[in-house]
Amino acid sequence: MPQNGIHAMVGVAARKWMPQKEWLLLGVVLGNMFPDLDNVLVAVATLQKQPTEEAMEIYHRTFTHSVFTILAVLILFYAIAAMTKNQKWNNFGQGFGAGILMHILLDLVIWFNGVALFWPFGGELNFWSWFVVPPWLKILLDTGEFLAFGLYCMLLVSLVNKHGTNRDYAGKARAFAYIQFVLFVLFTILFFAVKMKLLATIFGALYLVSMIIAMLMTIKMRQTIETV
Repeated sequence: MPQNGIHAMVGVAARKWMPQKEWLLLGVVLGNMFPDLDNVLVAVATLQKQPTEEAMEIYHRTFTHSVFTILAVLILFYAIAAMTKNQKWNNFGQGFGAGILMHILLDLVIWFNGVALFWPFGGELNFWSWFVVPPWLKILLDTGEFLAFGLYCMLLVSLVNKHGTNRDYAGKARAFAYIQFVLFVLFTILFFAVKMKLLATIFGALYLVSMIIAMLMTIKMRQTIETV
């Protein structure tokens, strides 16, 4: 832990303490999810025959997990808001930056790999450097990505039922959740039973697709997320 879906759920939970500004909470949830998109670069590098471990070291939990990225996001969306004269973009940027910070803090507290907090100036921080993840736990942490996406979507469905918002997306979110639960069970069984590189490749591709779909669903259901 924490899986990307857990980051998303933390972002949704934070709405109880966030001011009610349009697009702010959307930014918080997407900001919580955004840093793990660095896995796309890991996948591209791996497809180009770069060793996976090397690609992970270069791209994963580096630039997307840096405090300087948060600063860049705040400046970027402040500039967009000023140019478009639309305060919602500034609200989004503040939420997005806060979401990235929440993601980083959660990774530091309950994850087993380091975070390049001050990339590109080095300074990786890892509170769990003493812990060696056993193979069985590594499998559950990996396949748990699907479980977490499913739980996140079911949370969105429960909020739809509670507030009556985005009812047209509730069925899609529920169906996506069920697919994620099936993938969780399927890949957990396969990873324990079979050791095959192709299986890991298929898993990685489905994980990236699932994350992108979950982020798009978040945007589509922003009214639900922002209704407290």
